[in-house]
Amino acid sequence: MSQHVRRTLVGVAAVLIAILSTAAQPASAHGFTSTVYADVTSRDDGRIRTSLELEYDLFVVSAADSEKDDPLFRAGTAAFESGDTAGQAAALDAHAKSAMAYVGTHFALTSDGVDCAPRQSGGFTMGRREGVPYAGLVVDWACAGGSRAHEVRSGLFPDAEGFVKGTKTIVTYAIDGHSGSAALDAAHPSFSTAQTRFERFWEFFRLGAEHLLSGIDHILFLLALIVGSRRPREIVLAATSFTLAHSVTFMLAALGLVEVPARAVEPVIALSIAVVAGWYLWRIRRTGGDATALEPSGDGHFSLDRAGWTRLGVVFCFGLVHGLGFAGALGIDEAWSWTLLWSLLVFNVGIEVVQLTIIAVVFPLLVLLRRRAPAAGLRVSAAVSAGVAVMGTVWCVQRLLGA
Repeated sequence: MSQHVRRTLVGVAAVLIAILSTAAQPASAHGFTSTVYADVTSRDDGRIRTSLELEYDLFVVSAADSEKDDPLFRAGTAAFESGDTAGQAAALDAHAKSAMAYVGTHFALTSDGVDCAPRQSGGFTMGRREGVPYAGLVVDWACAGGSRAHEVRSGLFPDAEGFVKGTKTIVTYAIDGHSGSAALDAAHPSFSTAQTRFERFWEFFRLGAEHLLSGIDHILFLLALIVGSRRPREIVLAATSFTLAHSVTFMLAALGLVEVPARAVEPVIALSIAVVAGWYLWRIRRTGGDATALEPSGDGHFSLDRAGWTRLGVVFCFGLVHGLGFAGALGIDEAWSWTLLWSLLVFNVGIEVVQLTIIAVVFPLLVLLRRRAPAAGLRVSAAVSAGVAVMGTVWCVQRLLGA
């Protein structure tokens, strides 16, 4: 084997192993994460109203632990396990002091650098997001002075608590003459209404990019597309098909026009990984491991043969499901607005940039290896496809069983 081939093989292996090694995590695509929702609006009396939605069982555990309130933990956990919605709200109402103390410690609104004073308005309410119970809490803030700029800061459910990792807070706001959305996390815990439009939209671009990078199932699906593509035209068409499909369902779901529960979406996403990777393994077996026999023979539109068109259709269908997964991660539930639409588009662009970067790094290495050493290229592609197919199958079973 020539030195160039060995270098290429090492390069391909290094990139693919780095991606596959991140697969050793829970079956859930997004790990033990949580999302907080905050709607911030101005009131006629000059106060700022914040409507918060927090994952119920996590809120109970975190507040009880932070405030050393064991009765809250016992009552809240019992109501959660029994599915008693009224009991869940009652548990929080009975321990509102602890619950509000936790929120006040981890969520803040400031005006010109001065903390605004929070006060709970009404009792706790219960709702559901993605099939999970969420507690609703309304807080009114009294801010000194007549500031035209406010800063929202969220540190709810931090990693240090040890219950979840990577909590993000999706904020929608209409204050200080501005309206829009912002995404907060541990790395970027605050935003100001004085921020520029570019700064606000950058948050959603970053959120989209980070979501694809942290969603190993989406990366493995992309990897299955890459190793199963026989030439640049095929990966471009496959990536375009996937992008168009997931963009459609992502926008529809994020805008509330389509709603599919996560328990139905997540197993299908895992199945898509196994199917796309397994398809390529089936073609290898069908051709008897002959690398040249896998070359495309189509000379029609886009020079795709029957197998290429069939694969493209399968990718498009599964892309529709992945779009629902992307939307579930963002979880915005807001009335239609052009600002919201632009935020969603920027989030999607962040996804696409990472996707194209992975393709640009991995696929040229595979092409080079296949041209210089077809047999070695076939073995690498088959090994990666087998690993991806196994991982997708395991995840599918785990998600169906609720593991």
